[in-house]
Amino acid sequence: MKKCKLTSIFQDVLYNKFMDKKHFVYILETEHQTFYCGYTDDVEKRFKQHLEGRGAKYTRANKPIKIVYQKEFQTKSEALKEEYRIKHKLNRKQKIELINTGNI
Repeated sequence: MKKCKLTSIFQDVLYNKFMDKKHFVYILETEHQTFYCGYTDDVEKRFKQHLEGRGAKYTRANKPIKIVYQKEFQTKSEALKEEYRIKHKLNRKQKIELINTGNI
């Protein structure tokens, strides 16, 4: 069966949209020297949303001042697992070590 050109273009667009998508975990420092950890596919865009009050409820009450950590993952699942680990398994001291060294 012969492929039409439109089908081939559509497949290329889908591949680029879903297979090349990047997944990030990031940590923001807030004006109260607390940390907020999240997941996104675009760190700069998400940071801007937090600054505009369109991010998480936590960052509406605790204004973020800078991105202090970000790490890229190949899959959303891997990124979400790391976000969970950072939020629920690491204490503040460990989060600071992660921010400073990139590893914990």
